[in-house]
Amino acid sequence: MNAGQQTTRRLASRAGPSICRSCRDSLSRSTYATAAAAVQTEAPAIQHIPPVASPSQASSYAINAGVVLSRPPQITRDLHPFESAFFLYQRRLNERLALPFTRYFYFKKRTPEDLEWKRKIKQRLTPARDIGRYKGYGDEAWNDELLVGARENEIDYQVERLIEDASTTGKEGEAESEAAEAGEAGISIGGAGGVAGKGKKVEHEPMEKPMPRVTEADIKGDVKSLNRLLPRTLYLLVKNKDGKWMFPQEELLPRETLHMAAERVLITSAGINMNTWVVGNAPIGHYTHDRSLKVRESSQNPNQLGSKTFFMKARIMGGQADITNTGLADFKWLAKEEVHKAVEQNYWPSIRNMLAER
Repeated sequence: MNAGQQTTRRLASRAGPSICRSCRDSLSRSTYATAAAAVQTEAPAIQHIPPVASPSQASSYAINAGVVLSRPPQITRDLHPFESAFFLYQRRLNERLALPFTRYFYFKKRTPEDLEWKRKIKQRLTPARDIGRYKGYGDEAWNDELLVGARENEIDYQVERLIEDASTTGKEGEAESEAAEAGEAGISIGGAGGVAGKGKKVEHEPMEKPMPRVTEADIKGDVKSLNRLLPRTLYLLVKNKDGKWMFPQEELLPRETLHMAAERVLITSAGINMNTWVVGNAPIGHYTHDRSLKVRESSQNPNQLGSKTFFMKARIMGGQADITNTGLADFKWLAKEEVHKAVEQNYWPSIRNMLAER
């Protein structure tokens, strides 16, 4: 039995027998509706209160896009002294194990190949001229180790011997020996009692020499040249208007990705005379610069705490940097340890792991 029916019964019992049945039913229906309305009005009203915006702006950092532009190594690295000595030891050991050389197994006797071998070995005195002469027979055959400081240990000496061996044919001095033998036998060559073989020249094929590992820019110390430190990776550093050395960077524009910003920074900071390639779409590191409270209060935007620079990796394939009309003071191409000396101390810890050791 609900609350409306209970109220109706109480009213009917108070009224007594003077109320008819139809009036009692109508009274019961109206009382039920009144009780239901009373229950509904007792529920608390839910009101929506809109949030009130804070009048002060939140503090934030400015986002910059930086570029770590590098020139990869152009030649192989320099060998460590231990590596160079071990390499020479292996070559000398291989030659000793391969000798004596059975010539007639490879060259038939009195053939042009056999004569060429005889001329070569007579002039060279050893199969491998660049690593020293080997005397496998005799009382001093055991004494075959190179002494410390011997010329055969130097890479430049080995290269010179290889070039000399490749540029000679073994016929040098052959004409002189033939002329000497003919003079002893009393035979005149070339007429007029003279020896014409003495003035005979041997033609040599031109031999290209390898380029030096140390360039003119290394000797002069030209840090703006890309033709320096060929075995190392060079990085582009620029000097801003405040006199600080850093990687090229600028503020990120609206609706601009880091990849797009890096391409724009390369053009605005280093000119259009470079063929570059921005590697990937993700940054390789970042640097956070916090402004002091005094600088923030004196600036136009005191809520800007500083700047965060995200660096993108890029390679240069050709050209050279040109900072004309860019607002920059200077630029350099430096190796990792040179970058450490040029940048500020608080800048180096954020960028050192982005640079290659070689």
